[in-house]
Amino acid sequence: MPLSHTLNALRRWVRGGLPTWHHPDFRIPLTALAARTEVEPRRADLALWYLRDARVIHREDLRTPHPISWSDLARIHPEPFLETLTDPAVLSRIFSVQAHALPVDEVLHTVRLACGATLAAARAAVERQGPTLNLLGGFHHAGRRRAGGFCAVNDIAVAIATLRSEGFTGSVSVLDLDVHPPDGTADCLAESDVWLGSLSGADWGALPAHVDETVLPEGTTDTAYLSALDALLSRMPRSDLTVVIAGGDPWEHDALGPLAVTESGLRLRDLRVSAVLSGRASVWLPGGSYGPGSWRPLAGTALAVALQSRATIPRVDPMHTRFARLSSQLGDEELGQEPWLTEADLLEVLRVPGGDTTQKLLGFYTAQGVELALHRFGMLDPVQRLGYSHLQVTLDRAASGERLKLTGYARDETHLLVECVLERRSLEQAPEAGPVLFVHWLNLRHPIAGFTKNRPALPGQDAPGLGMAREAGELLTRMAERLDLDVVALRPSWYHVAWAARYRYRFINPQRQGRFEALSRDLHDIPLGRLTQAIADGAVCMDDAPYTWEADEMAHWLREDPRGEDWEAARASEKELRRFTLTEA
Repeated sequence: MPLSHTLNALRRWVRGGLPTWHHPDFRIPLTALAARTEVEPRRADLALWYLRDARVIHREDLRTPHPISWSDLARIHPEPFLETLTDPAVLSRIFSVQAHALPVDEVLHTVRLACGATLAAARAAVERQGPTLNLLGGFHHAGRRRAGGFCAVNDIAVAIATLRSEGFTGSVSVLDLDVHPPDGTADCLAESDVWLGSLSGADWGALPAHVDETVLPEGTTDTAYLSALDALLSRMPRSDLTVVIAGGDPWEHDALGPLAVTESGLRLRDLRVSAVLSGRASVWLPGGSYGPGSWRPLAGTALAVALQSRATIPRVDPMHTRFARLSSQLGDEELGQEPWLTEADLLEVLRVPGGDTTQKLLGFYTAQGVELALHRFGMLDPVQRLGYSHLQVTLDRAASGERLKLTGYARDETHLLVECVLERRSLEQAPEAGPVLFVHWLNLRHPIAGFTKNRPALPGQDAPGLGMAREAGELLTRMAERLDLDVVALRPSWYHVAWAARYRYRFINPQRQGRFEALSRDLHDIPLGRLTQAIADGAVCMDDAPYTWEADEMAHWLREDPRGEDWEAARASEKELRRFTLTEA
């Protein structure tokens, strides 16, 4: 066990655990949300996976929420307003996605789970006279009769009102540290005796007089931010219950936040608030945070509240760690054989009358084994929540390799959801790489969603994506490791495919990698969809000459990367040499 984990375990033993609410369905089933708004739907999962691995949150700390009742929601929101939330058009405006194929029941299930978690966390905080944490909540833009900004209902106000109805008479404060102002919470609590303080970085106009609001200028850094926090904390009354919206969006790397607070600065913020609230009931909520790293500020909040820790969170990928562990727990016999099933049983399970039960992907994985892996890695439930049932894995052969397909049933027909063509081979550009899992084709499809004006097809797309590219990439890595292969490789036909793969894959040719990085550097302010289409349309120039996308091989080395200093020098030189511009009007 790493020393940091041992120290965390000791601190936790001394301080006691941090009751933490989480549910797998905290991942909201809207595949377009991340693409259009930079929301990371996995934020709660990623934070929890890291906190479990780091021994900050233990099994006994975890609590499973239940959806809040409509009657509790009605304590704040009038019933006619609540009825509008069942309208796809209304939900689409709240979450900034298209109404077409929006799974209303599943979205509301996630919202109600989060609200139920905030209420349960508030009850527990009052009972234990200490802190609790809900990994999804802080919906501060929802007013009594209006919603927006990804906030359908106001979990903060609903929890307070419900506690009051149950006999809680103590004083309450709400400390909102999200980078955006608490306009909805101010509306919901306008006639209450709750103190509401806000430290934000956006001026949306004056909030009601009962709100103690501090608006910071764009680009505010740690020193000024923490000074303003100290001033706000000095004005915050000592209350019997405090709700803290510990927003991660003041972070300098946040996709939508205008401030420039470092990760260390956010940790100091949470430590100072936690110190002020020591020995008292407090509920901590994540509020807003946007971008692929948004789990880090949330995990940092838990470190501060649970352990009073200033330890730096390492540069890790919690999904990668989780998938590696789950893979190690799957035996070869589970993935490559079905000793507990007869052939007749297998045909019934796979629903393929007369199907070939001897077909094995890459000579190892059976269809049943692939389906088991998809289930264990948590990849089937999110697909079902999008509206597909009767999910089925089949295997066959394609012209360039071996093919895996996942189909699902929706709207009276069967749809192709995943198609992947794989081959064992070597790399001509890197013969030293050893055996390679080459991905000829990977298509993740959400066909019932359809394309819209605001979500047009990307080059090469025939349906919107499933929003599970990261999971698919991790699964391919685990497959290659189990087969004792050295590399996973692909040849991205479009810029957006290379962009999605960039965290683990690099072009084998160093000059090609340098040009890719220069392109991403020079045109980083152009939305991904527009840029990849512009490249496909020939509207991008390299060094004032029209640029054509180079579909070259990218590789992810599972063992030691054989490329050395010469490769890095050639990459850096090419990156510095090239300049890209957009030529379209």
